[in-house]
Amino acid sequence: MIRAGRRHLVRTLEDLAAQQGVRLQSYLNAKPHLREGFPAPVSSAGARTRLYDNEQIAAYLAGKPIPSLPTKDDDQDLLDRRECAAALGISPRTWDKYKTTYPFLAEHLVTVHGVEHWPRHILHQHQENRPGTASPGRPTRSGDQVPRDQLLARTAPLLDADPTISAAAVTEELGVHRNTAQEALLRLRADRMADLMRTDASLTPDQAAVALGYPAGQVRRATTRAQAVLRAHRIGPYLADVGQALYREGWITTAATPDVRHPADDLVVAVLALDGPYPPVPALVWDERQGWRTATSRRHPLARGAVLPPPGDGIRYLAAGTTPPPDVLIAALTASSGSSLLGGGPGA
Repeated sequence: MIRAGRRHLVRTLEDLAAQQGVRLQSYLNAKPHLREGFPAPVSSAGARTRLYDNEQIAAYLAGKPIPSLPTKDDDQDLLDRRECAAALGISPRTWDKYKTTYPFLAEHLVTVHGVEHWPRHILHQHQENRPGTASPGRPTRSGDQVPRDQLLARTAPLLDADPTISAAAVTEELGVHRNTAQEALLRLRADRMADLMRTDASLTPDQAAVALGYPAGQVRRATTRAQAVLRAHRIGPYLADVGQALYREGWITTAATPDVRHPADDLVVAVLALDGPYPPVPALVWDERQGWRTATSRRHPLARGAVLPPPGDGIRYLAAGTTPPPDVLIAALTASSGSSLLGGGPGA
């Protein structure tokens, strides 16, 4: 929180970079704010915008002892949305509903470097004067199931508003099963961590999670999946080349890139249904462990989970290595069944 009377001392990372005479990205790359001994932010844990007390920063840069901030609560302390929610014993998402439902809160909003805050005394007045005892709650329509193809789009704004949001909060907001909410948060967090790591190759998954405000307890699976997402990004051009080759053969009706999937957090596979008039097989699967194989079903080309199916019964492992040139893959597909098993699959 921003202690009473210290609002004028608040600085952002961009301000600190400017004080050092460097660009923000250079400052972030150097990560001086993550070094041991650097003053802790005055913003709440997980806040998207980190705020610092400049008196502490100045002492740190001068090599002097860092002065302590006041510890006694004051009615003029400024609390951000997470701190307001914690003070009232509610979730940050519920606080977001409060601030739009009750004009009293909107009237006393204080914005510091783009971050919303409220004076501590406003919370007390809100509790005393709020009509009734029931919170706004979630809209009744939120109990409706969200179609799967809309789930990520509906969950993303919730994660934008609160990087620490839990699956339980998503379940309450959208009316989906908790496992569904967990999977949506996993995918979104992993994708965003991978995006950040592509922007800054020096970041580890854990560092990307911290930069995005994701609590460590919520991203154990996401850190693994983010690395798989990065590998999928790197293999993307090769898969696109294969799609083009299959299109030229007339085995697919559009020059589509195989659909990348993650049947396990640490695994990248890609599937492509051959929907042309005379395809040699119903579908192809690329697996980063073993390379290309045929599949017997267009609708369900993958075995259950991440299992590598043994060759036989329509399953053939094609060519050698995980990234054979497209023309080699084409040759393996057009060869007779007896000679097309050019690479060894599991159990071969």
